[in-house]
Amino acid sequence: MTTFDIGTLEDYVHGEAVQVKRGDRVLMVVRIFEDIYVLDDRCSHEEFSLALGEVDVATCEIECARHGAMFQLKDGQPASFPATRPVAHYDVVSDAGRLQVVVS
Repeated sequence: MTTFDIGTLEDYVHGEAVQVKRGDRVLMVVRIFEDIYVLDDRCSHEEFSLALGEVDVATCEIECARHGAMFQLKDGQPASFPATRPVAHYDVVSDAGRLQVVVS
């Protein structure tokens, strides 16, 4: 198991998606209240940044700005067409106040 630091909870604004680059990975991070969600920052329907999309806080989903596909933040599963494949998601743990993305 490998982890890498993405900052603290306070580094993220509630309901806003942010692109984070760590090494060769490009991730999309969303804070909803006290929870942090991390997905690969690429729509599985078409290579487009999910960080540019709108977050639906009520359903805990993000919309791809290119074609409107919705993805569940908790597991990257598509919630609407045209996407039919999930986006990779990553667990996040807190270590002394620092957020660590867990990569298998």
